[in-house]
Amino acid sequence: MVHRIKRGWVWNQFFVLEEYMGSEPQYVGKLHTDMDHGDNAVKYTLSGEGAGSIFTIDQITGDIHALVGLDRSEKSYYTLKAQAIDINTGLPLEPESEFIIKVQDINDNEPRFPDGPYSSSVPEMSPTGKTARV
Repeated sequence: MVHRIKRGWVWNQFFVLEEYMGSEPQYVGKLHTDMDHGDNAVKYTLSGEGAGSIFTIDQITGDIHALVGLDRSEKSYYTLKAQAIDINTGLPLEPESEFIIKVQDINDNEPRFPDGPYSSSVPEMSPTGKTARV
């Protein structure tokens, strides 16, 4: 007989706003396992790209924060791993899980159109990829 173990990790996709300049670290999201019953018996750990230097986790609550401002043009996402550990035994409560934090773009480089204004049109029902002349 084969037993399937249900994964207990609960999280949404994580995003961080690029070039955040607030006075507090930027809240990214929360990791949570359904094996955490709120009795402070679970410790959350973070490893991978930027763990400890760019991103930090509250080991008890699972809250993730970005410690520095990020630039999407330099790196658009970070791959990290989370682990939920039983504080009493030091053993993992479930397998380590990988997730991505995406850097959301802000429009800090607005488009410029020298020698404008421009005018163009595309006929209705034109095929995909049709080139419009300006």
